[in-house]
Amino acid sequence: MKIKVCVLFGGRSVEHEVSIITAIQAINKMDKVKYDIIPVYIDKSGKWYTGSMLLDIEIYKDLDLLKRYAKEVVLYNRDGKFVLQNKKGLFKSIITDVDLAFPIMHGTNGEDGTLQGYLETIGIPYCEGNVSASVLGQDKIFQKQVLKENGVSVVKYNWFFDTEFLNDPDKVIKSLEKLEYPLIIKPATLGSSVGISIAHNEIELREYIMDAIEYDNKILVEEVVPNLREVNISVLGNYERQELSVIEEVGSKHELLTYEDKYVGGKKGISSKGMASAKRLIPADLDPKVEHDIQEYALKTFRALNSSGVVRIDFLIDSKENKVYVNEINSIPGSLSFYLWDKTNKDYPELLDDVINLGIVNYKNKNKKTTTFKSNILEGFNGLKGVKGIKK
Repeated sequence: MKIKVCVLFGGRSVEHEVSIITAIQAINKMDKVKYDIIPVYIDKSGKWYTGSMLLDIEIYKDLDLLKRYAKEVVLYNRDGKFVLQNKKGLFKSIITDVDLAFPIMHGTNGEDGTLQGYLETIGIPYCEGNVSASVLGQDKIFQKQVLKENGVSVVKYNWFFDTEFLNDPDKVIKSLEKLEYPLIIKPATLGSSVGISIAHNEIELREYIMDAIEYDNKILVEEVVPNLREVNISVLGNYERQELSVIEEVGSKHELLTYEDKYVGGKKGISSKGMASAKRLIPADLDPKVEHDIQEYALKTFRALNSSGVVRIDFLIDSKENKVYVNEINSIPGSLSFYLWDKTNKDYPELLDDVINLGIVNYKNKNKKTTTFKSNILEGFNGLKGVKGIKK
């Protein structure tokens, strides 16, 4: 019997379109003999849709047409079964039951733990990281704090809330004086290089902080690594076991790897290849010690953040000093980093099999743990006696 996999993508995020690309790539490579794939597109207002037309990436060029023919649905637990139910119509019919959810979403409201929290609430098995891993993977500030505690090298940084800067910008600028220019300014919880800028002086710093505030209420400012090389590695697994991919070196014609470098394919606009279209060298040509440090920090990062499924960890290297820093983890990476595993002798269908199997294993492991007690400690409890408004 086939496993019914509900692939969730889109979402209320600035990385909405990138999620569509990653999801369609993955769906096209899933084993149709093993899996009955149910696409569920979440639009920018948070409405959920399903239908076979969602498998054609061209449909997303006309969202009015998509919504006219796709069915608006809700996923919930109905008497122990997970179902997609039509939200419209007199009887609101059940469209299909679902065995497992596969979130392929980037950024806020999908990769950051909010969707995972809903999936946990209804109890459905799902792939990729749990709530805590997703939160830590999305918030670059939380992430750096946890990594430093676990002996993982990160660049020198500081952070603040938007209101702190808006209320007293001079005080915030003064708090950043211990950092050396150039400085990189980032919204704390976004990805795909959205809202990121490099400041070479205080005038630019103030301007780019205001740009970042357009996207987030937490702002990260960190030093730019000199003699910079950027490399990535993917990790696959859970807390019990992990595999490492080959390491790639990414290139950019800009001072930092931009959204356009990653996803925009020339005159035709967004590339259907997603992250796989970015300039890269696989495997990266690295000093053996640097390669060892990257692999060691990758495993430490994966473990410290309690990651699961397939992730990509981005590194910064000072090529003169051979010093390695973890930049960030991507808990649901663009293109699911299939291009790294393809060079590690694991093709995309096999990678997807592994991610789905890990979701099932994690669900079984979680269900072995005690999450509730059969006894009711409130039986016979009289602690509310006499409290106004309590019915007797």
